[in-house]
Amino acid sequence: MKFEIKKDVFLKVLQRVQGVVEKRNTMPILANMLIKALHGKIDFMATDLEVSIKDQCDAVVTKEGSITINARKLFEIIKEAPEDKIDIAAEGSGKIVIKSGKAKFNIVGLPAEEFPSFPAYEEGQLFRVAPEVLKEMIEKTAFAASTDETRYNINGVFVEKEGSYIRMVATDGHRLAVIERSSEWPKLDKGVILPRKGIFELKKIINDAEGSLSLAFTANSMVIKKDGTVVVIRLIDGEFPDYKQVIPKGNEKKIELEREGFLSSLKRVSLLSMEKGRGVKFCLSKGKMELSSSNPDVGEAREEINVDYKNDGLEVGFNATYIMDALGVLDDDKVVLELKDRESPAILKAANKNEGGYLYVIMPMRI
Repeated sequence: MKFEIKKDVFLKVLQRVQGVVEKRNTMPILANMLIKALHGKIDFMATDLEVSIKDQCDAVVTKEGSITINARKLFEIIKEAPEDKIDIAAEGSGKIVIKSGKAKFNIVGLPAEEFPSFPAYEEGQLFRVAPEVLKEMIEKTAFAASTDETRYNINGVFVEKEGSYIRMVATDGHRLAVIERSSEWPKLDKGVILPRKGIFELKKIINDAEGSLSLAFTANSMVIKKDGTVVVIRLIDGEFPDYKQVIPKGNEKKIELEREGFLSSLKRVSLLSMEKGRGVKFCLSKGKMELSSSNPDVGEAREEINVDYKNDGLEVGFNATYIMDALGVLDDDKVVLELKDRESPAILKAANKNEGGYLYVIMPMRI
C-alpha cells in the first residue's frame, strides 16, 4: 500500500474517528483504525464494537492495499507533520513508513484481516431527517443519561415515535429530561435505547459540517450517514423505565423566573454547597424565594430572589447542578418551576407555551 495525502484532509478524518476508537484496549486491534487505499480514495474505519465509523477522502494512490494503524499515534504524528504533503507506505510485514518533509516515522501495524467487519445495512433504507431538530433533541436530553454502567438500560437516550412526533428521554434516576418534536423520521416500530457514546458521536457528525443527514434502523443498530461518513450505533438491549410514571401531576405551586438570573443565583449559592450532592435549599414564602447552601468545612451562602408566589411556605432541597444543567439548555428567557411539596419531584420548563414539548423533572433531596 502506498499513497500521498494532504495533511489538512487527513487530519479531519482522523479527528472524526478518535472518539470511536477503543481506549480501554480490551482487544489490541480496536486501538487501531483500518486504512484501505483504493483508486483515488482512502477508506477509513474505526470501532469499539458498540459504535463503528467509516469515512473516506481523496488521495493519490500509487499502490492499493490495506493495513491497521494505532489511531491515536497516527493522529499525533499527522498533527505534528512539518509539511502539507504526507506520504504513507506499508509493506507486507506490517511495517508502516510515514514521511512529511524531512520527518520520517516507522511504526508497526496489524493485519487488516484481523479487523472487525463493518456492520451491514441497506442503503435504500436510509431516510433523510432534519439535523437541526435532532441536534436540539440530543442537547436537551443526553446530559441527563446515567453514567452508572451497572444500570445499562438507562446508560443512553430512549427514542420512540408516536404519530408524527419523535420523543427522546434520558434519566439517571435523579432527574428526567423529555423532549418531543414533530419531524420526519424513519420507520420505528418500538422505542429503542441509544448508548451515550453513540449519541455524542451522532452529535459530532451533525456539528461537523453542513449537509443532509440520513438515518435508518436495523434489528439492533441505528445507522447515520452524512456525506461520506457512516456511523453505526449498536442499540442497548434492555427495557427503558416507564418514564411517564415519573412525571408528576398536581404540582400547583408555580414560580416564573428569569432564566439567566436564576442560573446566576444558583451558581453563586452552590459555590459553598457540599461537594457531594451539591445541595441547595429553596425556601419559598409570599413574594420571595431564598436559596441557601452550607458546608461545615467552608461556610454558607444565601441569596434572595423576588418572585410572584402567593402559596403557602415551602422548603425543599435540590442538587443545584441538576437544575443548572437544564437551565443551560433551555432557550426561553423565562422558565417555570412547578412544585408540590418537599418530597415530590419538581418540573422545570419554558414559560413560553410556544417553547413547549420539553420538560425536566428533578427529584428533591434532604438537606
